[in-house]
Amino acid sequence: MGTGIGAVLVSPNGDHYPFTSKLDSDCTNNMEEYEACIMGIRAAIEREIKVLEVYGDSALVIYQLKGEWKTRDPKLIKYRKLVLELIEDVDDIAFYYLPQDENQMADALATLASMVKVNK
Repeated sequence: MGTGIGAVLVSPNGDHYPFTSKLDSDCTNNMEEYEACIMGIRAAIEREIKVLEVYGDSALVIYQLKGEWKTRDPKLIKYRKLVLELIEDVDDIAFYYLPQDENQMADALATLASMVKVNK
């Protein structure tokens, strides 16, 4: 029924704040992963959070953001650039790869978002 993305902010005391969105354009899986990352980072910035640990289940996206892998796809270059611009005001940020089976909440949120019918 479409593409959904999910992100979860987790506070230092363990409170979970889920976010979902449905994408209305065709995206590759890697573009979806960047969209989810951007959504989570924007949510943190809006809440004036200055120290972030970002966990993602796309090795490609995480290692590109860490600067360990090159970004060659022109579409992904734009996404990476946007993330780097967004985090300029963040005091401390680290990116960690998390296998998909350990990222079940964000995956479930993405699935739920994809199932929602949106009236334009």
